[in-house]
Amino acid sequence: MKNIIRLFMFLLLFTACDDLFEPAIENNRDLDAMYGEPDYAQGIIANAYILLPYNTSPTSDVATDDAVSNDNTNTWRSMATGSWTAQNDPTSQWKNCFNAIQYLNMFLERVDRVEWSSVENVQTLFVDRFKGEAYGLRAIYMYYLLRAHGGWSADGQLLGVPIKTVSEDASSDFSLPRDTYADCMQQILDDCAMAIDLLPLDYKSHADSEIPQKYIAMGVTATQYDRVNGSFMAGRLSGRIVEAVRAQATLMAASPAFNEASSVSWENAANYAATVLDRIGGVSGLDADGYTWYTNTTEIASLSGGAVPAEIIWRGDIDETNTLESDNYPPSLYGNGRINPTQNLVDAFPMANGYPITDTNSGYDAANPYADRDPRLGTYILYNEGVQGPNNTEIITGSYGTNNDALNRESGYSTRTGYYLRKLLRSDCNPNPVYNTEQKHYTARIRYTEIFLSYAEAANEAWGPQGKGNHAYSAYEVIKAIRARAGVGADNGDAYLESIKNDQARMRELIRNERRLELCFENIRFYDLRRWESNLTESAKGVNITQSNNVQQYTPIEVEERAYQPFMNYGPIPYDQVLNFGFVQNQGW
Repeated sequence: MKNIIRLFMFLLLFTACDDLFEPAIENNRDLDAMYGEPDYAQGIIANAYILLPYNTSPTSDVATDDAVSNDNTNTWRSMATGSWTAQNDPTSQWKNCFNAIQYLNMFLERVDRVEWSSVENVQTLFVDRFKGEAYGLRAIYMYYLLRAHGGWSADGQLLGVPIKTVSEDASSDFSLPRDTYADCMQQILDDCAMAIDLLPLDYKSHADSEIPQKYIAMGVTATQYDRVNGSFMAGRLSGRIVEAVRAQATLMAASPAFNEASSVSWENAANYAATVLDRIGGVSGLDADGYTWYTNTTEIASLSGGAVPAEIIWRGDIDETNTLESDNYPPSLYGNGRINPTQNLVDAFPMANGYPITDTNSGYDAANPYADRDPRLGTYILYNEGVQGPNNTEIITGSYGTNNDALNRESGYSTRTGYYLRKLLRSDCNPNPVYNTEQKHYTARIRYTEIFLSYAEAANEAWGPQGKGNHAYSAYEVIKAIRARAGVGADNGDAYLESIKNDQARMRELIRNERRLELCFENIRFYDLRRWESNLTESAKGVNITQSNNVQQYTPIEVEERAYQPFMNYGPIPYDQVLNFGFVQNQGW
């Protein structure tokens, strides 16, 4: 894909020099040039890949009860504290997604006429695969548009965005009304179905028996099929990835904020998630160390091309950097300490025995709050006297500390909550300018753990904690496996989970909490809280740790108020779109 993008840019530069040889009417290349130049044609769809809306850092988490930022200019921090408007919306996907959809529609309208190969069978394979990619990408962009902008109008309609399946030009009507949320969801499902039918499940070397029957009937050989769909294409959109996107979209649509008028049920969402999970054997396919995917160094080092480890369905490119570490390490390790986990999130981690810290059976000691906790706490969050960095440096976050790592120092880089980020960071990176050690990182766009949790949530709502529908596993079994993987409840058979396994409401609470823990700092919670119609206004809390005679005291502190209004479960339509094209705005904005 990188090579395609470079070639596309080169072609554009070459075109710009055309007038040196033969004056052109205008300095723009006609799209019809793609018909005889497949590399140029690939550049059109490459634009849709370039615009993919996946974040590489935990930007949206600072707008939730899971984190704050010590950066005064952080737009998500400003949004959470009262500046979110239809004119100032860091969550907006409107421009980016519709730009991508325009490229995809232009491509779909022309892909059949591009000469991809002089061999008829191979030509068909190329056309089908490229169409599948375009339909699948269009479904992704529609999903992100709905997530950011779907909502209820003042007259009680659940609206989505305008559905655009043909390209636009200067004569197009840009004021076509918003389609219903249900119609937008149906468009996503239709595009996903088209993509799944046209794409290979995975890009790999295929045996003859793995070639779809429709191609066997055409006389396609394994060599021809792999010429188009072989392992060298790994990283591009595949059928497996599209199935996962469909599971994400339907979970959103089945949630409390939308299910009244989305035409998607919890059972639909559970079934679509199960389609993804059944391909890896259900619960038995849960990756044993998938919850530390970002720091499984040997695994990361062995990845090549677009290959993925067992935990990952789709990932971004691998980059060798230390950007996340320089942004988020404590100041003594040459970091800026930008993302500060909250006490709210710390308190959500249970004890190692599986009981919430509020349960009388937990054994939680407020005077020694980090002892015997869920191992994921220390894995994801750096707390007082924990170690970080290549030399396992002890970090004092308590106010008794003597350097800028301590709580609320004037440097502007110290923690505001008493905690620093560990998740997503590699301890073998060193931002110290003397060394500037960089290591390989990648963005996990979709993880199997997310889909497991999606299934658990939907299955619990559809069939109860131990119901299975037509599948081989229940919500209870999924959560048991996820907690066991982390070492929770290992010594008592997860007695807490066993005590609630027949209680749908308490299982719902546990599933949501497990989703919070497993997916923290992956830009998911902000959207989860809104689709659940949960409390967005819970203030972000921290802890002031003082020490006297080697005895530490832990005092809760209020760090940042949240200034959300109830209508903000649904994001706004951009103000300029309402002003210029008359779109119906979501209620409250």
